[in-house]
Amino acid sequence: MTLHPITPEDAKLRVAQGTRLIDVRERDEHLRERIAGASCIPASKLPQVLEGDEGDVIFHCRSGNRTQALAGILSASASGKAYVLEGGLDAWKKAGLAVEKTPKAPLEIMRQVQMTAGGLVLLGVLLGYLVSPGFFGLSAFVGAGLFFAGASGWCGMARLLALMPWNRAPELSASDTAGANA
Repeated sequence: MTLHPITPEDAKLRVAQGTRLIDVRERDEHLRERIAGASCIPASKLPQVLEGDEGDVIFHCRSGNRTQALAGILSASASGKAYVLEGGLDAWKKAGLAVEKTPKAPLEIMRQVQMTAGGLVLLGVLLGYLVSPGFFGLSAFVGAGLFFAGASGWCGMARLLALMPWNRAPELSASDTAGANA
């Protein structure tokens, strides 16, 4: 089974007719900006969540790339016809269709990781030149951590940042948490 491409306008019509719209991004990404009525179900949870669910499904992410990369898993998890929103959320907005935003939501965890890692590398280099060459070790440590995260799929910095107080609130609406926590 494959994912059938669908334009934002056609997707909006199908959703109005009862087709389920599923955002496969992570919860923190969905919380920041989302299509109204879309369920947040990260791709890793889809096979279990959609088990026994009948009907057509439209999957989307931010740009469409993640959804296309996961096409096999996503199409296999749908019992009905499976669609992919061409261009994802970005195309939806470009078509002038409404989105919901949570302005006070924290930045996505991966953006926080990028900013923190970049800041630590820069700090290590600056301190290495200005104070002591030993501070270059900070940049090396962060670089090694990023390499390990890329090779293993486990990022300690992301786990640590997820525990920070600013990443605990606000909560999703009741309709969104049903899919996100399943």
